[in-house]
Amino acid sequence: MTAASPAADGGEQDPAALPGRRFEPDLRSMTRINLRPIASPMPLGFFTIAIASVMTGCLQLGIFGEEARTAVAFTVLPAFVLQLLVSFLAFGARDVIAATLMAVFAGSWLPYSLIMLSGAADGLKVLGVFNLALLCFGALMSAVTRPKRALWLVIAVSLPRWAATGLAGVTGAEWLTRTSGALGLVVALVAMYTAFALMLEDMRSEQVLPLGRSGPAHLAVEGDLAVQLRNLERQAGVRRTL
Repeated sequence: MTAASPAADGGEQDPAALPGRRFEPDLRSMTRINLRPIASPMPLGFFTIAIASVMTGCLQLGIFGEEARTAVAFTVLPAFVLQLLVSFLAFGARDVIAATLMAVFAGSWLPYSLIMLSGAADGLKVLGVFNLALLCFGALMSAVTRPKRALWLVIAVSLPRWAATGLAGVTGAEWLTRTSGALGLVVALVAMYTAFALMLEDMRSEQVLPLGRSGPAHLAVEGDLAVQLRNLERQAGVRRTL
């Protein structure tokens, strides 16, 4: 006497017994995700912002003469390479906000340097419109970087500078150029403080100077490893699509 199959009794048939279909075992127990710790690239990124902002600010304030434009462009050009490197490392560290910000800063130094070096026609006006576009980008970034208070502060002081630089390029107003130069020195001070605070924190493995982290940014530094690995399987580079 043969035993009745579960399907005959109204039960569900074993999926593995279905012809023409292949079912693989649960692979989660065999999956390993390797993390590669790296040194934080952010101090380099902020120091680069500070130095480049000092050079461009001094040019706008008239500390350097107009004949120094080429020299300033050459000193700012390496900022493109350095911040692009910072962005690449930040993407590897799974920090999309920092990586995006540094990549856009890198992209802002390159056209500035090339236009200053080439003396292209209407170059200042084109840079003015470019800075107004950066202003829109910065406004959007400021809305998502608030938990990272130090990063947010750098963006917050960059916004009025982008606005002043953009309007100065479009209108040609000298007082706006001087205002942009002064704001550039403010950006440099904030970026320098942020870079120094992050470097001290990385060296001593604890916060030394206040950085104002909150929410997820605070948990990323103060939380345990389980917090860091939460939802790791859903992050870019692990899941199948972006």
